[in-house]
Amino acid sequence: MKLGYFKAVGSSLILLSLASWVAASSILAADPAVLQAKKEAEAKGYIFYTTHDEIVAMAKKEGKLRVMIGLEPANYKPWINAFKQRYPFIDTYVEEITGTDALQRFILEMKSGQVKAWDTTSIAPEFRQDYPPYLKKHDILGMAKQGVLKIHPGMIHPVERNIVSFGSALEAIAYNRKLLSEDKAPAKWEDFLKPEFKGKKFVLDIQCQGLAALVPAWGLEKTLDFARKLAAQQPVWWGGGASRVNTSIAAGEYSLFWGPTFSSVKRAMAKDRTGSLSYKLIAPIPARVVDQASGILNTADHPHAALLWFEFLASPEGQEIIDKYEPLKASVFTPGSVVAQEVRGKELSGVDWDHVNKFQGYIEKIFAAFGFPKADKKK
Repeated sequence: MKLGYFKAVGSSLILLSLASWVAASSILAADPAVLQAKKEAEAKGYIFYTTHDEIVAMAKKEGKLRVMIGLEPANYKPWINAFKQRYPFIDTYVEEITGTDALQRFILEMKSGQVKAWDTTSIAPEFRQDYPPYLKKHDILGMAKQGVLKIHPGMIHPVERNIVSFGSALEAIAYNRKLLSEDKAPAKWEDFLKPEFKGKKFVLDIQCQGLAALVPAWGLEKTLDFARKLAAQQPVWWGGGASRVNTSIAAGEYSLFWGPTFSSVKRAMAKDRTGSLSYKLIAPIPARVVDQASGILNTADHPHAALLWFEFLASPEGQEIIDKYEPLKASVFTPGSVVAQEVRGKELSGVDWDHVNKFQGYIEKIFAAFGFPKADKKK
C-alpha cells in the first residue's frame, strides 16, 4: 500500500481520537449536578447531554432539519430566517399538519414505521396518548433544568420529559359594545345565567373548550352543573369555529359570544372597521397553558438539530414570532408574551400537562351535559 493511505488513516484516527477527547473532556468538565442528572436520566432510559456545545457539534454533522408542526405557516419564514442566523449550517424545512384526517393518517404511518422524512411531529391533544412510544427519549426536562438547553421547564412534560409546548391559549368572551355596554356584559361566569341572557341572547360554542378549561379551577361536577344551567338559558348553539361568530358579533348579528379564544377575538378586532367588537377575560380565566406541543420522532435523522430547534422556539425570539404571526399565542411561561401580560396577577384555570391528558374526556362529558336529543336507533 502507498504511504498516502497510511497518512489518511492516521489523520482519520487522530480526528476520531480528538472528537472522543472533546466529548470526554465535556463530561469531565461538567458540573457535578449535571453529571448526577445525566446518571439519573440514563438509569431511566433517557438520553442526556452534559453541554450545549456537544449538541451543536452533532447538529453540525447532521446539517438538516425537517419539522412537522401545527402552528400556522405565517410563522415559518421568520422562524427559519432567525434559526439560520444562529445555526447557518442547518438546512431547515417546516410543514404544517392540521385536521383530524391528516393527524390520524400521520399517526397510522408513525405506528407502522413509515414516517421517514420528518424529525419532529406536532402532538395533537386529542390523540396525545398515541405518541410517546414513537418519540426519542431525550431528557429535555432534565437538560433544561441544568441549563444545557435554555427552555422554561414549565413548557416540558414533567413525566414524559421529551414533549415540549410552545404556546398557550386563553378563552375569552366577545361582545358588541354598541349593543351591550361594558358594564352590562358578563363580569363573572355566573352572569350568563341571569334572566336577561335567556332565550337566544348569546352564542355558545358546542365544542365547549372554554367550559372544559374551567375544570382545573372548578372541578368536573361544578362545571357539568354549570353546563346544564347554560343549556337551560337556550343559547344560540354554534359549532363552526370562532371566526365566523366574531365577525357576526362585530356586524351586530349577535351581541355576545362565549367560545372564542383571546387570539381569535383580537384578530377579528384588528379587522373590525366599526370598532364594535370587544372582549373580556373573566376570572378564573380558562387557559390552555400548554398548547402546541411537539416531540422528536424515534426515526429522526437529525435529532440534535431538532433539540436546537425546540430551544429556539422556546426562546424570546422564537416566542416573539409566534406572538406576531400566529398571533398572540406564545407561551404563558415566556415573561414577555402577550398572554403572560394579559393574565399577570389574575386567577387562572390552567389546563396543564395533567389536565391535557383528560381534556378530551372533559369535553365529551360537558357535551353530554348540554342534553341534546339523541337520534332514535332503528329497530
